[in-house]
Order: sequence, then structure tokens, then C-alpha cells
Amino acid sequence: MKAIARARFVKVPPRKARYIADLIRGKTVNQALSILMTVPRNASRIIEKTLDSAVANAIVKAEGERLDVDELVVQNVIVDEGPTRMTWRPRARGRATRIRHRTSHIAVTVVNTDKTAEQGREE
Repeated sequence: MKAIARARFVKVPPRKARYIADLIRGKTVNQALSILMTVPRNASRIIEKTLDSAVANAIVKAEGERLDVDELVVQNVIVDEGPTRMTWRPRARGRATRIRHRTSHIAVTVVNTDKTAEQGREE
């Protein structure tokens, strides 16, 4: 079973968020949460909230079936570029320079790796 959570228009540059996403891709949920809690980056808090939402979506999607959170694995973390907000900063001699405030769209996918669930689907 697969569950997805998305955080859109997050005020974190995609390049910085991809650094954190690469750390947790392929790990179990518990390992990923412990990594995100210890990394001192702003993007780690946002990805942690999105991961919690993906786990909650997986629990809701199970609908009464047995779902062990310890068996959930972060299958994929996608960080796409969102719209860039522009502001202007005054400079010398009446000029101005543009400041780009970049945003991100983050999608976290978790998958249940339970062996009995996989065998049940194959039959």
C-alpha cells in the first residue's frame, strides 16, 4: 500500500530541500524521523511534517487493516521548484537589484513493506 503527502508553496529553496530529501530516501520511517530531528536545517522541519502527514495518510488508507508503522519505508521524496517571488533591493546611484525568494513543492511517498501483504497481492 502506498500513501502520498504533498506540501506546496513551501518557502524553502528546492536545492536546500533536495539535500535533506537525499538523506531520507529509502530509509524506514523511524530512521527518517530520527535523521530529520537531528539535522539542523529549516527544510528538515518541513519535510518532517510532510512525512508525518504521509504516515497519517497511510493509516487512514489502511481502513481497519493491520498496519505497523515500523514497516513503512520512505519510497520517494520529490522536491520540485515552485513559483519564485521577486522583491527589489535599492542599490547605489538610484539602481535596484532583484531578490529571488524561491519556493518548493515537496511530495513524500511511503510504502508498506509487510511480506504477508505482498504475498496476498500476488495470489
